[in-house]
Amino acid sequence: MLPRYTVDTELVPPADRFGVWLDMISGSPAPLRVHSEHAHDFVARADFIELGRMQLVRYRYPSVDCVRTRKLVQRSDPDYYLLALTTSGKGASSQEGQRSVVDAGEFTFYDCSRPHEVSHYGDDHGREVVGSVVALIPYDALPFPPGRLAALFAGRMSGTEGIGALLAQYLIQVASHPEQYHAADADRLATVGLDLASTMLGRHLVSDDAVPTEVRRRALLAQIRAHIRQHLGDATLSPQLIADAHHISVRSLHRLFEDEQTTVAAYVRDQRLERCRRDLADPTLRDRPIQLIAARWGFRDKAHFSRVFRAAHELTPQAYRARHLEQARIVNSPASVVNSQRTY
Repeated sequence: MLPRYTVDTELVPPADRFGVWLDMISGSPAPLRVHSEHAHDFVARADFIELGRMQLVRYRYPSVDCVRTRKLVQRSDPDYYLLALTTSGKGASSQEGQRSVVDAGEFTFYDCSRPHEVSHYGDDHGREVVGSVVALIPYDALPFPPGRLAALFAGRMSGTEGIGALLAQYLIQVASHPEQYHAADADRLATVGLDLASTMLGRHLVSDDAVPTEVRRRALLAQIRAHIRQHLGDATLSPQLIADAHHISVRSLHRLFEDEQTTVAAYVRDQRLERCRRDLADPTLRDRPIQLIAARWGFRDKAHFSRVFRAAHELTPQAYRARHLEQARIVNSPASVVNSQRTY
């Protein structure tokens, strides 16, 4: 799996929990001075995931106020940016004379090598747990010259539309389910995340020219792929509709996929076939007619679906389902369970 480690204060007595959290913060690349009204019983958790040049952290904690002073910066100057997505509660940040209040589903961004203040809080009664996913990004991992991003410090950016929505989905998925990825995926995942972050920041600089062409291309391709996956059930999905949804020409769309050594139609077909394959192998869907499964994922013609499925898997959909459901039945049979228990 992806390299990760967790700090969970519930594993220690209530009186020790805030101290454990402070120790973790003091040992981070950008230490903070932390205050909380819940210090007497600070139930919190942090999951750290290493992604090559980028580190993700998924946080859950009670309301806190944090300050990174000039003295702390002098003591530890990591040359990192921090991009934070608030997932529950509210956040407030200030840096370089700029200040913003951030709701759930919004990003803020600041420079760890400059003094700043950050607060996260839930409802007025302190019942709501605050949540966030942050990305620690080295200066040289973003394609911007020093000082170019200062206008965005302590800013507010949407995580519910456009590139911001795609970046938010990416951060939440990887940070919440790191067990779904291999360690060998780390560098590739980091590239995807950095491309999306660079493109979103570039858009908020009101100049796409600030972002290198190749970074913009990869980010647009990731956005188009996500769009296709969300609309696989639409049998009318076509290159023209996909291109229109992203304000590009069909020719430009085809060129994007040519660089990936595939075609738009092949990508759509392969994604649909993969969803059908999963459903056919799912024991909980054993009674669902094959034609309904095919239609769910955009195959309206039964004969066409059977033909392309067999070409991809060397079995008819019915034979594929029968084989995999039988394998699942054998694995989950009482005798199999008893035999597996005897091996331990």
